[in-house]
Amino acid sequence: MAFLSTLMGKPVADVNGDPVGHLDDLIASMRSDLPRPIVTALVIRRPGQRWIVPMSAVAVLIAPAIPLTRTAADLPRYEPTEHDLYLARDVLDKQIIDINGVRVVRVNDLELARVDDEYYVVNVDIGGLGLLRRLGWARLAERLVRGTGRKALASVIAWDDVELLRADQPLRLKVPGEKISDLHPADLAELITDLKRLHGDHLLAGLDVKTLADTLEEVEPDFQASLVEDMPDEKVADVLEEMAPDEAADLLAELPKDRSRDLLDLMQEDEAEDVRRLLTYPEESAGGIMTTNFVVVPEGLTAGAAIARLRETAHEAETLTYVYVTDIGEHLQGVVSLHELVLANPATPIAEFMHRRVVSVGLLDSQEDVAQAVSKYNLVAIPVVDSEQRIQGIVTADDALDKVIPTAWKKRLPRLYH
Repeated sequence: MAFLSTLMGKPVADVNGDPVGHLDDLIASMRSDLPRPIVTALVIRRPGQRWIVPMSAVAVLIAPAIPLTRTAADLPRYEPTEHDLYLARDVLDKQIIDINGVRVVRVNDLELARVDDEYYVVNVDIGGLGLLRRLGWARLAERLVRGTGRKALASVIAWDDVELLRADQPLRLKVPGEKISDLHPADLAELITDLKRLHGDHLLAGLDVKTLADTLEEVEPDFQASLVEDMPDEKVADVLEEMAPDEAADLLAELPKDRSRDLLDLMQEDEAEDVRRLLTYPEESAGGIMTTNFVVVPEGLTAGAAIARLRETAHEAETLTYVYVTDIGEHLQGVVSLHELVLANPATPIAEFMHRRVVSVGLLDSQEDVAQAVSKYNLVAIPVVDSEQRIQGIVTADDALDKVIPTAWKKRLPRLYH
């Protein structure tokens, strides 16, 4: 066993012991038929030159000085293929995604093993020992291992659990039975934020439209805009259709006006109309932060009929905590909690047990006013009405508090409305 960091820079000599150069990198094949990467060539640094020599011309790789089997004049050259990976250049210092720990970590070293005269990459070192070896303090690392035990500073991941997306993309851990798309959107958003735009958009590219929409809703609108900057308009439009209308409006507001118009034209007309309407209100008003995905039932229904109506219409609702009741003109008449509705006798008219004094806000009320009302009455969501008391949307507690309380506090709040 040996670590890549301890091999880098080692002298390389030909069959007669004459110096050829120093090891600059190792090339490993990533062919799908191989259980793990196999070292296929050495990159030798010479004054003003870099030679790539196949492993067939190497006597032993793990040695104080790497001996070759031929003279320098007779050394064959190796031509890298599309399956090849430069271990130092393409892997060291690259980021990997630890799905179990939901974190982004960095590759500090690679561990190699010799099996039947072949050399394989077997482990990825992301711990402190790998960093010490990279800094040239290999002996210190060895003493620490002997004195404190390897687990004190080491953190090693088997290569079998690592997937290289592309040389300019991060490594991704594979966990049997679990995929990145299975992570909670909030966890995905945190990973993408940690990876920043350079790699975050590559991670998004592998998600289905629904998961992508849910994930984008968890990051700030300005970062959303950077992530979709190079995404095809057709795909962005599909994602916008899956997002809550208020979230889609926030994202479009961050994009150039011409592109926003193009994206709205590509969306389904019903979804686009909801978003267009939200964009007409001031950004930090109740109308600007409300969502049009809410649950409403007519006042003439019984509890049982109202529940049946919910089964048909509530699948896109932002929250199911409250059910709003309207008359034939869509004027807000009352509200019931889902808990009350489920426990009611199915034959009881909803008008008999709904709460008629409904706390609401106007379309142009400020976000601060909305937040105060949500806080004062301990609401998960609050309805937004026009001047004639027709319900136009709802504002959820998280949207109401979004710019009112510090981000660090918001992260501690339970997402009760989901």
